[in-house]
Amino acid sequence: MIRKAPVLATNAKRDYYEVLGVSRTVTEVELKSAYRRLAMQHHPDRNPNNPDAEERFKEVTEAYAILADSEKRSLYDRYGHAGVGNAGGPGAGFDPTGFQDFGEIFGEFFGFGDAFGGGGRRRSRVQRGADLREDLSIEFEEAAFGTETRVMVRRHEACEECRGSGTATGKGPTACRSCSGRGQVRYQQGFFSIARTCPSCQGTGSVITDPCPKCKGEGRILRQRSVDAKIPAGVEDGTRIRFTGGGETGPFGGPAGDLYIVLHVKEHPFFVREGNDLHCAVPLSVTQAAMGAEIRVPTLEGEHTLKIPEGTQPGSTFRIRNKGVPLLNGHGKGDLYVEVRVQIPSKLSKRQKELLQELETTAKVDNQPMTRSLLGKVKNMFG
Repeated sequence: MIRKAPVLATNAKRDYYEVLGVSRTVTEVELKSAYRRLAMQHHPDRNPNNPDAEERFKEVTEAYAILADSEKRSLYDRYGHAGVGNAGGPGAGFDPTGFQDFGEIFGEFFGFGDAFGGGGRRRSRVQRGADLREDLSIEFEEAAFGTETRVMVRRHEACEECRGSGTATGKGPTACRSCSGRGQVRYQQGFFSIARTCPSCQGTGSVITDPCPKCKGEGRILRQRSVDAKIPAGVEDGTRIRFTGGGETGPFGGPAGDLYIVLHVKEHPFFVREGNDLHCAVPLSVTQAAMGAEIRVPTLEGEHTLKIPEGTQPGSTFRIRNKGVPLLNGHGKGDLYVEVRVQIPSKLSKRQKELLQELETTAKVDNQPMTRSLLGKVKNMFG
């Protein structure tokens, strides 16, 4: 009797591309993105006491370790798992400490320091100060021509007593006992040795045991200061002006942040601004529009004489060059556009009616309906 050979149970590995859910033409950027998503989903920190998640995490990590290495990926593409042997498996020589991308990826996810071995750097206490924002309301003319003003700002400034160090006079910070001055505490999780920022010293490696009595160890004191602000000509509503170093002083002697002043320009009772151009409207009498006239129109720099030609129609607009707003940080100005609005008298005397009647007989208008083409021209004329 012929005996059949026993069938051996196998635990075949899945295709690495399938594990990461990517195609074989995946780019490095796409590969890293796929791994980030899966690692975040299955990381043991996010799935405590979940062996399935831990196994899945190891599987995607192994796949990424092979495919992210150009030489190993080439071998895998040609020969499959046989081409890389057990190079990706944590139980057979897989060394995540040699793979720099892991530290970068997990640092982004969980705030780890040097997560895969090696000496992590301590975090400096000295940091840049925060930026500040103040809102300032100015007049229309101040926005057009510029101005100088003062802005009250509440900000943290360096303590004079300790010069920003946060320690009492003659004292200094001491090494943190929790991390022995390293700034990180380390623990083992699975096949990873994880380093995290020390919660006692916040990664600085030192603590203040003798704080400055004036600032209570903060190194800064909150004060209110007046800041001289020069507003350039031509600014608009919503313009943001940056004052370098005008923000809060950084902790423990760090550089100051910046101050941003956001401008709110009040409306003008007569002018409307569009970019660097100004627009306004002035009234005309019927006779001025019909016979022409010279009128005085206001500008930001005083009155200007505008000549109105005979037969000016209601809604006509005249352009006065260089009577607008100065260009911000540039040369020249915008223009002023004046729209004329013919005022029809609502009440007429007997004599006025007679004169208008006489005018009607000498300058009669054809009241026939306009053709569509002529109507279109009239509509275009009046906008």
